[in-house]
Amino acid sequence: MFETARYEASRRVRGTAILTVALSLYVAFIVWYFTVLEGVDYDQMLESMPPAMMDAFGIETMATIEGFLGSQIYNFVWLLGLGLYFAYAGGGLISKDIERERMDLLISFPVSRSRLLVEKVASLLLPLVALNVVIGVVTYVLVVAIGETIDPMHLALAHLLSIPYLLVCVAIGVVFSVVVDRAAIAERAAVGVVFVLFLVESVVGGANDFEWIQYASPTHYYEPTPILIDGSYELADSGILLVLFVALLLVGQFLFRRRDI
Repeated sequence: MFETARYEASRRVRGTAILTVALSLYVAFIVWYFTVLEGVDYDQMLESMPPAMMDAFGIETMATIEGFLGSQIYNFVWLLGLGLYFAYAGGGLISKDIERERMDLLISFPVSRSRLLVEKVASLLLPLVALNVVIGVVTYVLVVAIGETIDPMHLALAHLLSIPYLLVCVAIGVVFSVVVDRAAIAERAAVGVVFVLFLVESVVGGANDFEWIQYASPTHYYEPTPILIDGSYELADSGILLVLFVALLLVGQFLFRRRDI
């Protein structure tokens, strides 16, 4: 049972380890850089920044370690970087096997297409969980090492509540993966959609005339900086993201069952 999920997950171990180490090094650099900037007049620096840029990267304050991490790591790497990464990974789940002519063999096994798709999606839980757990621990240890303090519950919530958002990014990739034969096209399309949705919420959604459009973007429902600073979040937003993930996954299953391989 779950042989496909275990096999696909085992193929992601090396890539997950490399990405985890790379992000850990980036976090170490950002935490160190915070100590270098000690004494900088953040208020004056923020006043010179365009409001759209501050909204895009969730900048509320950079004078505290929580605000600094929120803008430099969680809104930049987690929200945008990992969002694009998981959309790209989701875009290749089915399309790669179709392009390499492996899908005929996979669907010949006594397993439904719907289950096959779910197990392939489940394999992405390995990097998703590993990155959140390891980077969360690394961040906390490094912050404490430089003599700063950060609420461990707020940090844990920032990582935990990112999971529904990243699952939506995966599901966006899955939809493209089941309708496009070429993996490169599916992956690029998924990355493009997630990036456009990020811009829609952070840039276009900030305009008064188009404020309503931000509700169409999954990034609107996950804001890590307020979570890190004071632990404020809306549980309903995570629920919306989970519902959206399930809906997109069901759409992907429906399209996958009906398409001719």
